[in-house]
Amino acid sequence: MKKRPVTTLYMLSSVDGKISTGASDHLDADADFPKIDGLKQGLHQYYEIEQTTDLWSLNSGRVQAKIGANEKAMPAKTPVSFVIIDNKNLTEHGIHYFCSLAKTFVLVTTNKEHPAYAVDESNLHIIYQPKLNLREMLEILYEEYACERITVQTGGMLNGLFLREKLFDYIDVVVAPVLVGGKETSTLIDGTALTSQEELGQLGVLRLENCSVLEASYIRLQYKVMG
Repeated sequence: MKKRPVTTLYMLSSVDGKISTGASDHLDADADFPKIDGLKQGLHQYYEIEQTTDLWSLNSGRVQAKIGANEKAMPAKTPVSFVIIDNKNLTEHGIHYFCSLAKTFVLVTTNKEHPAYAVDESNLHIIYQPKLNLREMLEILYEEYACERITVQTGGMLNGLFLREKLFDYIDVVVAPVLVGGKETSTLIDGTALTSQEELGQLGVLRLENCSVLEASYIRLQYKVMG
């Protein structure tokens, strides 16, 4: 088997495992938590820890479009390289945004007509796959882009694919002191549910490596994925 980067899922979650404040694209923890007394006081810790994560970051185009990448002004360059999995959510502006932000920007897509193909930037690279293959993507990142460690921050569906394909090595979750609820609200891991005992091998069994009590009733849970 080819080598791939060491992966860490780093997410902000409610106590009941939700990564959004609701099932609408108009609701978002990053935008909503700063407005809520009891949550806004400790939220800065999540972003401070985020600054210490890997210099390769993997995100989804849907999440980035939701938080404004297609409209924001061009950012200053950072030392972080970004991998974005996207088929239709990022516009040409969004692609230029990440080219401006990233040391290296790799777009992964199954869409031959993606707007990224019209963008000419020296640090933009495109991995085209007829069908999304996360393991192959990680192997390419390791072999062709010298990516040895990568932090994953995607939505519940993509996180679910990483889980089922046994592609998570570590889990790092900052838990906010809130219950969100709602069956349709995105969780840390979404995707297809198991339906038989024969599928129990697809569970992600964890070993706790560290539990930190943070300020304002936030906690940080760090695990190694055992299987």
